[in-house]
Amino acid sequence: MRFLLVLCLTLLSVAISAETYRWVDPAGRTIISDTPPPGKAREVSRTGSGQAATSGDDLPFAVRKARENFPVILFTAADCTTECQQARELLNGRGVPFTEKMLQKAEDASELKALIGDVFVPSLKVGNQSFRGFEATAYHNLLDLAAYPKTAAYGSKPAGGLPPATEAKDAGQPAAN
Repeated sequence: MRFLLVLCLTLLSVAISAETYRWVDPAGRTIISDTPPPGKAREVSRTGSGQAATSGDDLPFAVRKARENFPVILFTAADCTTECQQARELLNGRGVPFTEKMLQKAEDASELKALIGDVFVPSLKVGNQSFRGFEATAYHNLLDLAAYPKTAAYGSKPAGGLPPATEAKDAGQPAAN
């Protein structure tokens, strides 16, 4: 009986979770309400159920702080398979949010050359520091100095890398009607 009561209360609380609106009215007052704003409202933001966390808001505080101060970029190329995959796995294993730049244009190669003095993949940039090639201990050193966690949080998903080939291929084609 107690289990049924707890279950009903849980379901009820999920159903009741409402969206809230925050806006500035024409007089310049900030209003927070559960009803949608009138048409003349400005700076409207909506929060509550149905809105997913964006821009890494779901990351632990330490990871967000490290990402702000020391963003991580992994430079790769299409012909780099083993070492680039190992680099991705190391970063994802530590739960590090990173951007992967695949060298496809001359601008990408010149950016990497300016960074490390040569076009060599994989290369890792953590804040202002960089490392050429893949060496797990060097990667761990750079990430430790930037205060990234040693292991990913329980249940975390991969935090970076290139989109799967099917998504990239679908993104370039128009939708069928």
